[in-house]
Amino acid sequence: MTDNADLAAILDTLHGARVLVVGDAMLDRFVYGAVERISPEGPIPVLRIEREAAMLGGAGNVLRTIAALGVESTFLAVVGDDAAGRELQALAEAESADGCHLLVQAGRPTTIKERFIAAGQQLLRTDRETARPLGADTTQALLDAARQVFGAADGGPGAVVLSDYGKGVLAAPTIAALIEAARAAGWPVVVDPKGRDYTVYRGASIITPNRRELEEASGLPTGDDGEVVAACRAVIGKAGVAGVLATRSDRGMTLVTKGADGAVEASHFAAEAREVFDVSGAGDTVAAVIGAALAAGIDLPRAARLANVTAGIVVGKLGTAVAYPTEILRALHASDLMAAEAKVADLDALLDRAGRWRHAGLKIGFTNGCFDLLHPGHVSLLEQARAACDRLIVGLNSDASVRRLKGADRPVQHEAARAAVLASLASVDAVVVFAEDTPERLIAALRPDVLVKGADYALDEVVGADVVQGYGGRVVLADLTPGYSTSGTIKKLSG
Repeated sequence: MTDNADLAAILDTLHGARVLVVGDAMLDRFVYGAVERISPEGPIPVLRIEREAAMLGGAGNVLRTIAALGVESTFLAVVGDDAAGRELQALAEAESADGCHLLVQAGRPTTIKERFIAAGQQLLRTDRETARPLGADTTQALLDAARQVFGAADGGPGAVVLSDYGKGVLAAPTIAALIEAARAAGWPVVVDPKGRDYTVYRGASIITPNRRELEEASGLPTGDDGEVVAACRAVIGKAGVAGVLATRSDRGMTLVTKGADGAVEASHFAAEAREVFDVSGAGDTVAAVIGAALAAGIDLPRAARLANVTAGIVVGKLGTAVAYPTEILRALHASDLMAAEAKVADLDALLDRAGRWRHAGLKIGFTNGCFDLLHPGHVSLLEQARAACDRLIVGLNSDASVRRLKGADRPVQHEAARAAVLASLASVDAVVVFAEDTPERLIAALRPDVLVKGADYALDEVVGADVVQGYGGRVVLADLTPGYSTSGTIKKLSG
């Protein structure tokens, strides 16, 4: 599929990008065990601990995702002068290829989020943290470090991700200074926001609230697509940001952007997850992928689509997980296969689909054939057919029908294989198999606006031409590509 092939190509372009991650770093601890009894001291489960693990959380999880994508990164955050801070420092240094600037503020505890898990389910989470603003000296050191990153970039491509968990690192004046410095360097700014007042993010390129956060910040409902778009528009106008990418859990994502001319555009992306185990860190994933893609010069719609696919992988894992390029490629290929399968339909389902296309004002085209051993001549005909309409339906002769028309040794490929190959083409929107010798019944039922056959047919030889012309439709005779035929190919193979 063209769209997913485009996304796959984008993955290769990310390696030359650079991302500065600034925000609230946390240490995520996971305690795994088994629950086999209830405590005699009270109605609570007893967790028998089997193993423990620690990883970067909060802004650190953004860093992990960027590193997993193979993107150069610089990490800028604050920790306490404690054991957790030193553990977090070591983890961050292992992930950041370009630099890790963890500032230590005495008397400020490192944020720790500890999750207790049994049988794949969280039983309890405990937090040790402070939300106090940073001291003046630490804030200045943070801003100086960020400006040093921009200055060392020498005008090269990059982006900033502000990961705001409301723990004090990103106070309003700090956010404003970071956005101003990033814009001066020509770096887009992605914000994973916190709180209700998004005006503190004025000047950002894109903010990525979840549905609940969007509702709180806008003061508007976010139940359906239209309401989400309206809430995003309200935030864009009030906060002075260029766009909003709203993550909506099982309803996917909605991207709303405002162009230089003031026009607002909205796009919806269906959820990609096949099975959800844990949504922890999904917002971090989205912010990280958007930041990496923008740093590589990718436009927002394609960046959002890539983030949507990546988030679908992450929520299928337990804990604050990341997705690697190989996993993203597998997901894109699986999506292509599923989309191709969905194109193949029986007549009843296709009539329903065609009705929706017509309701949307789309022109429907139809062509047919055996399409055994697809060759460049077939591809050219299908592309010409698709150019004459908005949606192209291909009627495919069944195996029994092909045998009657071509002989007992045909088809070379069975109908399921032929349908799958046709459905994989971008020019084809639907495939329907018919058992008759001609597609006359299909044409009468579907009533296409355009009927397409090869120019080796005369107009009066095209099956269904009289039907289509009778209700005002059009018949198109497509140019043939010389030198290609299935029979000729078979002769060469057998010779």
